[in-house]
Amino acid sequence: MNPEINEDMTKPILQMNKMSKSFGGVQALKDVSFDVFPGDVLGIIGPNGSGKTTIVNCITGFVKPTSGRVYFKGKDITGKQPHKVADLGVTRTFQIMRPYYSLPAYKNLVIPLFSPRAKRTGGWRGGGRLGNRQTIAIDILEEIGFERDSYIPFKKTSTLPTGYLKRLELARCLALKPEIIICDEVFSGLSMSEIASMVPLIQRLQDEGITIVMIEHRLRELFQVANRVMVLNFGQKLIEGTPTEVMADEKVKEAYFGSEEVEEVMTYA
Repeated sequence: MNPEINEDMTKPILQMNKMSKSFGGVQALKDVSFDVFPGDVLGIIGPNGSGKTTIVNCITGFVKPTSGRVYFKGKDITGKQPHKVADLGVTRTFQIMRPYYSLPAYKNLVIPLFSPRAKRTGGWRGGGRLGNRQTIAIDILEEIGFERDSYIPFKKTSTLPTGYLKRLELARCLALKPEIIICDEVFSGLSMSEIASMVPLIQRLQDEGITIVMIEHRLRELFQVANRVMVLNFGQKLIEGTPTEVMADEKVKEAYFGSEEVEEVMTYA
């Protein structure tokens, strides 16, 4: 387990307090508040344009909120630069993947393994030699589904299919030994077999003590791992609760009206 994981499960590890964000005349978020507790898998769902990714960007410093605050372990991190947020242990994946495409896959992890956080938390070992970090990078890739005894970890990242790129996004987070991973559409673009192998990976990360926030459209798969779900619509929080409670709510049904996937999930939930 990550030695920096907050052991007090009764206190929120992440809090968003009355967060609002406007882009010109468009209000992407309006007074959104929620808590995330250690060990949670919180799903954030909502129709396209409901403000889900804006929440991720406000938490991780890629967007400065118009008003409201973000707290990590009680510390105000509102508006901090992304690298400073990541150094605290709050990492994220991107819906549109952002690896170093010109590098081999494993070198995408060697770079964060040089970070102050990786050094501070024991994310690397030895005297700083590249060989050690290379070994650790390949170890992490193996943990998230790369075949260790194949050439795939050494392939140029631009040649990898979507399934491996999604896993590489997670691996880059893990290289920083995070306390929280925020996954933005981690199931998007994957085949059913790839999703089936990704679900137990998310569950294992939770078992290892990592708190997870998931922005997701694949509701059936999300509900296999999420213990709580928050629904956004037009930048506002509709409801928060268990998957069963959320999908039984009339406001949620109205927000998703006409979605065949949600009708299927309603039966599942």
